[in-house]
Amino acid sequence: MSAGTGRVGVGIIGAGVISKEYLTNLTSFPDLEVRFVADIDLERARAQAEAFGIPASGTVEELLADDGIEIVVNLTLPKVHVEVALQVLEAGKNVWSEKPFSLDRVSGQKLLEVAHEKGLRVATAPDTFLGAGIQSARRLIENGSIGVPLTALTLMQSPGPESWHPNPDFLFQEGAGPLFDIGPYYLTALVQLFGPVARVSAVASKAREKRIIGSGPRAGEEFEVTVPTHVSALYQFESGQTAQSVFSFDSKLGRTQFEVAGADGTVVVPDPNTFEGDLIVHGADGIETIPATGSTSSRGTGVVELARAIRAGVPERASGEQAYHVLDVMVSTIEAGLSGHPVDVESTVAVAPALPEDWDPKAATL
Repeated sequence: MSAGTGRVGVGIIGAGVISKEYLTNLTSFPDLEVRFVADIDLERARAQAEAFGIPASGTVEELLADDGIEIVVNLTLPKVHVEVALQVLEAGKNVWSEKPFSLDRVSGQKLLEVAHEKGLRVATAPDTFLGAGIQSARRLIENGSIGVPLTALTLMQSPGPESWHPNPDFLFQEGAGPLFDIGPYYLTALVQLFGPVARVSAVASKAREKRIIGSGPRAGEEFEVTVPTHVSALYQFESGQTAQSVFSFDSKLGRTQFEVAGADGTVVVPDPNTFEGDLIVHGADGIETIPATGSTSSRGTGVVELARAIRAGVPERASGEQAYHVLDVMVSTIEAGLSGHPVDVESTVAVAPALPEDWDPKAATL
């Protein structure tokens, strides 16, 4: 779909906490025109619209009736992401959703099918891989700086968010846990660097059946844990490369790590949950720190990349197909961990080229 010319109109569904970061960025991109904020809480929608100088607010139905809106940014709760996205597609508009793309393969496939039938797009976070950190790592690997890339190691370990999050229940239930909550950042970056995943082996465990909220008005309250809180996986890629990954809410030693080893060196990649960070290259001549180059704009960067892709009639980089593949990999990881057997990943995806080094979401191009 490449209808229209000029700036792309954007509407926001969901005026919760994350909308502040999105609106801060979206209103700074000249190629976008943020026109409407919708929320089930009309007062909250009005307050966010006023805070960012957006001309209108109200219900989802009112937003979808605005013919000037081409992209709807879906910031609703994960459990209704697909439901809201389908409503947006039925209204003839493109969707940008916060992660996760969906909670299961069936609803994710339906979303892709409906978008394809209607000639629309369902791009999805994370868009952190469009930032300077991952893009610089990709360029460094592709130019041969560490030789042929062979393996990757990624770690995301923490004690879990219940100590600081006032309402952490959902982070330990279906659609979350460390794999579904944080995994999309790491797995999307791995797919960007190595291509699609072909096969998964994993182990999964749960340290405790219940956890205790550590802060806020519900401090001391117990809640049930219904998903694995530690997942260790071995990913085999279609390219023949491999990656070992740990996603854990069971470690008192909090740390993140992302490294790619090649035939001639190893690069420590910046945290894929951020848009920036230096690269540290370990090679035959020692250790070198290489500053990342490119965009450091935060969440919402993928929306302007989507808008430009729509205008140019080319695929967007943070595509629904990529998000579905990452979802398929995560579901396969849980299946492998619970069954004790490797699982073949049936989906695949064509990875878009790296961004040009001078790509700038804050430039006026439309």
